[in-house]
Amino acid sequence: MITVLTPTFNRAYILPKAYASLRKQTNYNFEWIIVDDGSTDGTEKLVSEWLSEDKFHISYYKKENGGKHRAVNYGVQKALGEYVLILDSDDTLTEDAIEFLERHCSEVASDEYAGLAGLREYTGKQGVIGGQKNDDSYIDATNIDRVKMKLQGDKTEAYKTSIMKKYSFPEFEGEKFLAEGASWNRIAIDGYKIRWYNHVIYQCEYLEDGLTRNKTDDVLMNNFKGYTYNTVLDIRTKSFPYNILSIGMYSRLAKKKGYSKKNIERKLKISSARYEQGQLMVLLHGITKRVKNGEK
Repeated sequence: MITVLTPTFNRAYILPKAYASLRKQTNYNFEWIIVDDGSTDGTEKLVSEWLSEDKFHISYYKKENGGKHRAVNYGVQKALGEYVLILDSDDTLTEDAIEFLERHCSEVASDEYAGLAGLREYTGKQGVIGGQKNDDSYIDATNIDRVKMKLQGDKTEAYKTSIMKKYSFPEFEGEKFLAEGASWNRIAIDGYKIRWYNHVIYQCEYLEDGLTRNKTDDVLMNNFKGYTYNTVLDIRTKSFPYNILSIGMYSRLAKKKGYSKKNIERKLKISSARYEQGQLMVLLHGITKRVKNGEK
């Protein structure tokens, strides 16, 4: 069985789309866990109406607001399925998503795999995010090797529940945002592969109030311990020049917080030479962006 896990915060206006997509599934061998991260918009009343319909198993939990990563950690501990798929509250699954995953789960049962994944497409638009062909072919690779294997664009993973529990998201006191790489990259560092299928299972749109569009400097500054944690992982897992660029991008914000060069080097566990490379790379990145945008 697959656990579809949806962390949500004040998304009562859009959550019915996710529910409708689950009702249309061609295979009902799944449970839907909704973790309400302290919503104040009537989400609880909305979900209570669905609970009475008994189309498929729904579990609803409401907790104090703490951010998506904490909501995911909470939901994983409640999961009954062997695999967990995170369905964001503003997105939907294709009608055959569960059926497709169920059909192929046995192929990744061995310990070398953390799970399997499918493609994403934009809601109401043609074309796959990342440009792959929707032809059911697959590639076995870790999350770190995605760029090398030309697995561009966001994907939708169904991780083994046991793996999700082992590599839960770190929780930093007072911080409510953490990029998902904090878990995914640790799983990859330990050598676990994902079977990446070229089959669309997920439809998404990046709304103005979503986390993807709102990962601004202010968000990173206010969640700096988590940002530091992820940057250390990025330096280790990203390919050149993105690993060096991450140093420069981090340093820019760290300086705003009053960190010295030595403090930055210590927090990122890098040499002085690597620090200087980061400064140069972020400068070149800025020049490239201005040239591309036609600026002087």
